[in-house]
Amino acid sequence: MLRKPSALLAVSALLLLGTATQAAADTPTPAAPSVACTYTPAVPADNFKGIPVFDPVKAAKPYSATLRTGQGAITFRALTDKAPCTTYSFKFLAQRHYFDRSHCHRLTTARIYVLQCGDPTGTGSGGPGYSFPDENLTGATYPAGTVAMANAGPNTNGSQFFFVWKDTKLSPAYTPFGKVTAGLDVLQKIAAGGEDDQNGPGDGFPTLPVNIKRVQIKGR
Repeated sequence: MLRKPSALLAVSALLLLGTATQAAADTPTPAAPSVACTYTPAVPADNFKGIPVFDPVKAAKPYSATLRTGQGAITFRALTDKAPCTTYSFKFLAQRHYFDRSHCHRLTTARIYVLQCGDPTGTGSGGPGYSFPDENLTGATYPAGTVAMANAGPNTNGSQFFFVWKDTKLSPAYTPFGKVTAGLDVLQKIAAGGEDDQNGPGDGFPTLPVNIKRVQIKGR
């Protein structure tokens, strides 16, 4: 999903831009992924919280994230084994309260079915002050419950992400990094409320305001 709403529905490509229990203490720590992540300074730097320094051991540890919103809680399991750079960045921002008191600024209800969040400016153009490469794109699909990164082209990931509330066909260009484990009904309720078409038919600001009060991380 391109970040700027006016560009989000390219005619051909349709570009876009949980509660898992803690593992038992005797569960072995997953092997660190053999991947090097680079977080590159970038503009804009809205609500700047610093730039993460990738730690492969910490990145390998599973976690779930719960977004407490005014419409209800949404929980997803982070795919730390498949998208370690992305999940490490999300956790970095969440633990520094980057997403707190922000809102999900875009809902699509025609052709693609997503709720987009993660921009503290609420404009669709905001970012955390760094970018990082795409991951987990080989064979990527976007069924209902997928959590994926929004972007402005290849390898331009920042803070914006989207929830897929209904099975959606997209080109494999948006890093899938989570799976909703609770709250899909909340997403569907938000979608049923509709949007204001400000970006075009079936694409606009959600009628039901989705204010993120806080994001809770659970895991090791």
